[in-house]
Amino acid sequence: MLNQEMLLDRWRFIRKDAAYGVDQVSAVEYEQNLEENIHNLVGRLKRGSYHAKLVRRKYIPKGDGGQRPLGIPATEDKLLQLAVKRILEAIYEADFMRCSYGYRPNVGAQDAVHKLTVKLQFGSYHYVVEADIKSFFDNVDHEWMVWMLQERIDDRPLVRLIKKWLNAGVLETDGKVIRPVTGTPQGGVISPILANIYLHYVLDLWFHKVFKKLCRGEACLIRYADDFVAAFEHQEDAERFYQTLGERLQKFGLELSAAKTRVIPFRRDPPKGGGRFEFLGFEFYWGKDRRGQPHLKRRTARKRLRASLRRFTRWCRENLNLELRKLFRWLNAKLRGYYNYYGVVGNYRSLEQFYRQAIRILFKWLNRRSQRQSYNWLGFTVLLEHYRVEKPRITWPTKSLSSVA
Repeated sequence: MLNQEMLLDRWRFIRKDAAYGVDQVSAVEYEQNLEENIHNLVGRLKRGSYHAKLVRRKYIPKGDGGQRPLGIPATEDKLLQLAVKRILEAIYEADFMRCSYGYRPNVGAQDAVHKLTVKLQFGSYHYVVEADIKSFFDNVDHEWMVWMLQERIDDRPLVRLIKKWLNAGVLETDGKVIRPVTGTPQGGVISPILANIYLHYVLDLWFHKVFKKLCRGEACLIRYADDFVAAFEHQEDAERFYQTLGERLQKFGLELSAAKTRVIPFRRDPPKGGGRFEFLGFEFYWGKDRRGQPHLKRRTARKRLRASLRRFTRWCRENLNLELRKLFRWLNAKLRGYYNYYGVVGNYRSLEQFYRQAIRILFKWLNRRSQRQSYNWLGFTVLLEHYRVEKPRITWPTKSLSSVA
């Protein structure tokens, strides 16, 4: 299936403005002679002479002042990985369980958050296990990964091709080459589906086929890539999951973060200061609805809010001298993206808090465009109205939770 027709079709999904890899061939340059380049690539694939190139390492600043490593594959490797990803999706979408939401077609983080909300609101769950896997993408065991692929793929050349990406070296900024013995391909578009396959066997199947059958009460698992929570009706089931989860992960070369893994009582009448956990940027907790009945509430997690404001401050600083029309166009795009993700029913106050603080940050940095103060607050308010700056709003569907319970 990895033929010229398939690769030409997948070329549509290559970002043309993406950074180039170690071969220093950009997508724009590769496209200038696209059909011949793809014909040559298919020929090397069929002859078995294709070799995965090194992945160029780049570092970008993190919100906490540190640096986050990124991997940039060569354009040709990206294209081939897109094609293999399409094949793997066709195979594994029939196998993946409904509890899995990360990096899959037609589902996403909002679906995972909504499903967890429905489960907790209408189910008999009183305890939640919040878990964190240490450096998951760096610690995927290659031997186990290959074994899992061979369970469903009876095609040695395809598995051998994936092994080449798993073993591809990383070119550091100082010129040193690192050969990984664990982990998914650095920066590879195929990494997310390989991670899903790995956790499908390690966690999803084990939870539903083995662990859940031994529980006394209700139990559920919701997973987005390597971020997951499990909810239980009885404390002993939650405690047993907490105790056996580490052993299960260790068998496959993974390790839990002891500081970020815990059992949380999550009753409808929680003790003061308790009964809260975070998942995918949201804080979940019990409150009351307008009739005084227990109601599951969600708000933006405090650390995510602070991180978003730090990123916004950095963006203002880096784009300080842009033309105002362009600056405010980008500002509105950023605000819309924030509201589209965090705009759940009941979270308006957090959205408003982000908006107010972001506007104050923008006011401060616009007044640094020159030595003299450019705007007073009244003039700045007029500017916001002129460019129709996006105001906070709820963007998630407002359909009744009970309709999908």
